[in-house]
Amino acid sequence: MTATTSKSQRAYDHLHERIERGVYGPGYRLVLDAIARDLDMSVVPVREALRRLEAEGVVTFERNVGARVTEIDPDDLHETTETLAMVEGAAIGLAVPSLTADDVAEARRLNEQMRESLAAFDPVRLTRLNEAFHRTLTDPCPNEQLKGLVDDGWRRLARLRQSTFGFVPGRAHDSVEEHERILRLLEAGARAHDVELAVRDHRLASLHAYLDRAGDDAHATESH
Repeated sequence: MTATTSKSQRAYDHLHERIERGVYGPGYRLVLDAIARDLDMSVVPVREALRRLEAEGVVTFERNVGARVTEIDPDDLHETTETLAMVEGAAIGLAVPSLTADDVAEARRLNEQMRESLAAFDPVRLTRLNEAFHRTLTDPCPNEQLKGLVDDGWRRLARLRQSTFGFVPGRAHDSVEEHERILRLLEAGARAHDVELAVRDHRLASLHAYLDRAGDDAHATESH
């Protein structure tokens, strides 16, 4: 790895982490020179990092403006999350007969790690634990095409928004409790349909929390 590549990776990690945490929110202008100064490097690796983020859909370049954190399209976010709620719920519903006690125990372990992380409140860690929790329950699904749709939904969602937990801190606690409800259904041997509906409702609750907060922020901006 060359020195330039190493610096480019460091710039990428720095920017990606701040965007994911919500430090740089949607529409935030990413000034090349300022970032380079903060990281004590030339603009070349920073530009490479920004182009990489652009390819991932996280950053947008505008004429006469430069790089900005990509704005969120509420309609696209709504449709993507709604679709993921449907396919993920179905995938976990189909997985119910194949889920082992070890699978459920692993999901519970991950949810307890989320619960323990609430006090320190690290939205990036919470987001990663949250995805791991969901993946633990979808992985045993026997329908590979359905699992592919779930994967596609996660990828699209990652491009559309940063951590919901960073944007709506109170959502993390609710999410942990909703996970607990899903786990209790699984441990009680609930019908697959009931588990599917609980997963779907959980996913849509995150969407509504995100959009409600975004709407409140937009209203506050207009008021000023």
